[in-house]
Amino acid sequence: MPTPLAPPWPRRPEGRVLVMGILNVTPDSFSDGGFFAQSGAAIRHAEEMVQDGADILDVGGESTRPGAQPISPREEIARVVPVLMALQDRHFTTPISIDTYKAETAKAALAAGAVIVNDVWGLQHDPAMASVVAEAGAGLVIMHNRLIKDENIDIADDMERFFERSLELARKAGIPANRIALDPGIGFGKTLDQNLDAFRAIPRLRAMGRPVLLGVSRKSFLGFITNRPVTERLAGSLAAAMLGVGLGADILRVHDIGPHIDALTVRAALCPENAA
Repeated sequence: MPTPLAPPWPRRPEGRVLVMGILNVTPDSFSDGGFFAQSGAAIRHAEEMVQDGADILDVGGESTRPGAQPISPREEIARVVPVLMALQDRHFTTPISIDTYKAETAKAALAAGAVIVNDVWGLQHDPAMASVVAEAGAGLVIMHNRLIKDENIDIADDMERFFERSLELARKAGIPANRIALDPGIGFGKTLDQNLDAFRAIPRLRAMGRPVLLGVSRKSFLGFITNRPVTERLAGSLAAAMLGVGLGADILRVHDIGPHIDALTVRAALCPENAA
């Protein structure tokens, strides 16, 4: 079993994995674009997710869906920092992650109350990111990504090489190993078959000695499998999440907190020896 994550990560609840709630403050997210772009709506949704049982909130100000237009750090900061500051003003105690690959945004978000950085490029996009995370004493999610899909590669081998590079960058910057989780990056730079292979590689990632974060909620590969639009993928999301936990995922990044908590609770009751 991987070493437990150290603070600022929260303690793992008894009998289940950590659940990270997705809070997109973007106008163009693939599944909830525009719904929570205004600070008031975002804050209400954050409070609802915590009431439903979220252990962490992951706040993002730039859509990373395929084909999305990149934005400047200044615009990204303008979207996320008011939300983070407003949550601080409400004495919000749930740990907050900032979903960004830009060091400037990460630094501003950490100063505004975030304690974890979720980098979809695993420290390999912005050379300053590793030092920003280290200096803040933040937690870190290293996600696997690729600029171009290549159906001819072994995606599990590619992931392992990618993570080795990222973990070396983290080590050189002084980020403690027990603050780092790995994310296979389902839906990022992968064909459908490679997404399935990446999912099945969770035990191999766990063997690298770090906890695994799994984000499959509402993703396109579920649409390809079920022929369901993004608004009708809850059942597929739950099925994939529970299978992922069975393979060893330690953190689930999800949109629908309550249903995932319920599914984990039922899993724990039916299979208590495998609940965690």
